[in-house]
Amino acid sequence: MNRISSSSKPAILTSAALASLLALTGCSGGAAAEEGGSGGGLTVVATTTQLTDFAHEVGGDDIELTGLLAPNASAHHFDPSPADLLALGEADVLIVNGADLETFVDDAVDASGFDGTIITAADGIDLDEAKHITSEGGGADEHDHDHDHDHADEAEHDHDHGDVNPHIWTSPANAIGMVAEVADGLAAADADHASDYEQRAADYTERLQELDDWVATQFDRVPADERVLVSGHDSLRYYLHDYGIEFAGSILPSFEDNAEPSAADIDALVASIEEHGVRAVFVESSMSPKLAKTIADEAGVEVVDAESLYADSLGAPESDGATYIGATVHNTTVILEAWGAQVDAVPDSLQG
Repeated sequence: MNRISSSSKPAILTSAALASLLALTGCSGGAAAEEGGSGGGLTVVATTTQLTDFAHEVGGDDIELTGLLAPNASAHHFDPSPADLLALGEADVLIVNGADLETFVDDAVDASGFDGTIITAADGIDLDEAKHITSEGGGADEHDHDHDHDHADEAEHDHDHGDVNPHIWTSPANAIGMVAEVADGLAAADADHASDYEQRAADYTERLQELDDWVATQFDRVPADERVLVSGHDSLRYYLHDYGIEFAGSILPSFEDNAEPSAADIDALVASIEEHGVRAVFVESSMSPKLAKTIADEAGVEVVDAESLYADSLGAPESDGATYIGATVHNTTVILEAWGAQVDAVPDSLQG
C-alpha cells in the first residue's frame, strides 16, 4: 500500500481510542457527505470535496462513496472524526489529492486500519510543470490558451511533491489528468466495471474540456494588463496561470488558509494592489472576510465577499459551487463581473 508523506500532522486517534469512542457514540457523527452507490459496490472514501465530486462522476452507481471533508471546509487543518475513521477503515479505496495537501492521511490510515488501495490524483498531472508554476514570482502575464489536455499521458509517478502548490485541481486541465488517474485506479480495483468507469471518465472529461474552453474565452476578452487578481490565500495559482491572469498576491501569504500575515505582509500586499491596479479583493468560502475587508479598505478597492470564491472546497448542496464544474463557472463569473467584463451564457453542457 502506498503511503502519503506528511509533516506537522495533527493528533489522530489511536486505534484503541477510536474503538472506545465508537462504542460510546454508537458509531455516530462525522463522515462527511455520502454520494451515490446502490449498495454492495466498491466502497470508496475521498478526502477533498473536489475529489468526492470526481469520484461521483466516474464511479456512478458502481461505488459507495464517502467524502471526508464537508463543503466550505479546508483540508489544511482537517481532523478526522471517529465516524470518518470508521468509514475509512471499511473502505476498499482511498482517493487523495497528494502533493502534500492532506497532512492527516498517514495517521488516519494507521488509526482506521485501512488496508485498501490508495489512488493519488496528483499522479495524473505533470508535477514538474506544477513546481515551475509554483515558483513563478508574479504569476502569468501572457499564456497560450491552447491548453494541453493530455496531462495523464505525460505524468511521471513517484515524484517528490515538495515545493508544489497543492491546489492542483483549480486548473480544469489538471482536473482532467486527476480524473483520468481516478478512473484508472477504480478500474484496477474493480475490473468488472472497468469499462463503465472509463466511459464515465471520458464523458466527464469532455465536459471539463468544454469548461476550459468556455473559461478561456471569457478571460480572453479582458486586456492582458487588466487581468490581475488578489486571492484569499495562494490557492488559485494554476487557474491564474492557465488563463493568463497575473497573481498580485494573497491575503494570507501561504499555500495554507490558516497562516497569519504580518503587518509587513499586509503593507506589501496593499502596495502590490495599488501598483498593479487591482480592482477587487476576493474572499474564499473557507475563510473569514474580515482581513480581506481591512486590506481592501486600506487599498481603496472593492471587496467581493457576498459571492465568495470556491478554492479549497466546493460549496454546499444546491449552491453554485456544489460541483467542480459549477464552482469553476461561479468563480469565473464572479471575477469577471467584479472587473466589469462581459460573461457569456453558460452552455447547457455545463449546467447542473
